[in-house]
Amino acid sequence: MRDFLDIDKRDREILSLLEKSPEMSQNDMAEILKISQPSVSARIHKLKQKGALVHIVGMNLKKVKLHMAKVDVTANNTSSLLDIFKDCPYFLNGLIVSGKHNLCLFFVSEDIATLEAIVDGHLRNNPLVKEAEVSIVISPMKDLIMPLRMNFDFKDIPPCGNQCKCEDCHHHISNRCLGCPVTNNYSGNIWK
Repeated sequence: MRDFLDIDKRDREILSLLEKSPEMSQNDMAEILKISQPSVSARIHKLKQKGALVHIVGMNLKKVKLHMAKVDVTANNTSSLLDIFKDCPYFLNGLIVSGKHNLCLFFVSEDIATLEAIVDGHLRNNPLVKEAEVSIVISPMKDLIMPLRMNFDFKDIPPCGNQCKCEDCHHHISNRCLGCPVTNNYSGNIWK
């Protein structure tokens, strides 16, 4: 049987305060909750150890006007397909799911054409993929934070292992893809 997260009323109050104001100081929380700052600190530490509280640094997709694609995939090997994208700067997350499709992938980019190029170049022609259905997210209801990797080593070959270099890719040549930020062929603005 799975252990449930053991949090009490005070922990929920701390989480609620941080949800409303992530930058709130421990002193301010202690004052509002009428407990000591060391008690707040200890509870925050405990919540972080349990995984109930995580700080993610990233961009708010709703505010910075990045485009997101949700790609529902039927794949022969979900783990191998996820492994292709694990270091891709455009890759937001992947979920192994049940139902008609067994994988749901999320990608973000400065333009929709690059998202289409990712799907065409890495999914539709991949022998692991039986079917890929793409939906462009029009607008998220709530703020959506994209964890952003800004530091990576530049390489000639992108982290997905695609042997096709951007300068040889018809999507990139026709300005329908910004190129991989890990390579020197990237023409976007976020990772420059």
